[in-house]
Amino acid sequence: METRALGRSGLAVSRFLLGCGNFGGIGSAPELFGQGESEEAAFELMDTAIAAGITVFDTADAYGGGRSETMIGRWLAARSPERRPLLSTKVYNPMDEGEDRGLAPARVLRQLDSSLERLGVDRVDMYVTHDWDVDTPIAETLGALDEIVQARKVRAIGASNVSAEQLEEALEASAEQGLARFEWVQNEYSLLHRDPEDEVFALCERHGLGFTPFSPLAGGWLTGKYQRDTPPPPGSRMALRPDAYSAFETGATYDAVDRFLDAARERGVSPAVLAIAWALSHPRVTAAVIGPRRPEQLKSILPALELELDESERAELAELFPR
Repeated sequence: METRALGRSGLAVSRFLLGCGNFGGIGSAPELFGQGESEEAAFELMDTAIAAGITVFDTADAYGGGRSETMIGRWLAARSPERRPLLSTKVYNPMDEGEDRGLAPARVLRQLDSSLERLGVDRVDMYVTHDWDVDTPIAETLGALDEIVQARKVRAIGASNVSAEQLEEALEASAEQGLARFEWVQNEYSLLHRDPEDEVFALCERHGLGFTPFSPLAGGWLTGKYQRDTPPPPGSRMALRPDAYSAFETGATYDAVDRFLDAARERGVSPAVLAIAWALSHPRVTAAVIGPRRPEQLKSILPALELELDESERAELAELFPR
């Protein structure tokens, strides 16, 4: 699998990052901890990802209340893989109902140590702030992040779910105070969610940052799995965590998705392959975070890596989804 430089971090990443948010839970939702993939299923997915050439496992301390990191750590210990994947984890969300959250320096330091313990390693390659903390000045957070980079507990840092204004504030603080800076951004990006095109991509280009979008399938909407006037499939995002994607439940979205499904059929590819290929084809996109639930799902989207779309094809598909 092709790899690309992750901004100026010095790291090279495969064009797919294995999203491990469903290992032992469904993301960071405490009410769903213990659901998602079992350890056996997670091991199968990680084995399949390594065989496919994926070089990064993407997790977070709060995924499954720590279960995701624990499963990855056990896999590493059991497999002792010759090609050890890069490990990316995140900090911000609470580990359980009622526990603390945020990016206060003491919490960042504490949470990293707990992540290292669960993963069974003494350093992670990529450490990501999972959200913006309005209660902690970004310079204070960056001070803590710089400390763990200098201590060689983390190789590089990134930011997720940030606006252009927040990203610019963080980059300015790093430059002014001589602190480690965010080297890439991990925001949502898909045909149905194109906010990064407004300002974030321009900032990434100006500062030489990587971009690793999550949810290139828009929570499954771009696969055609959700039908008008029909309950969502059991176990799907819309069945378990509908809030993040409920805004798509409009006639206009269903119409656009129908047009997109026709476009995929005309090209002789699955909607998932076409949607992911579209996201990957943006020149600012370094790699995409994918979250297959089963090995066969992972294998089925690998053709997206070979499907090249030029600018006119990108624009044609984007026009199916009026903003």
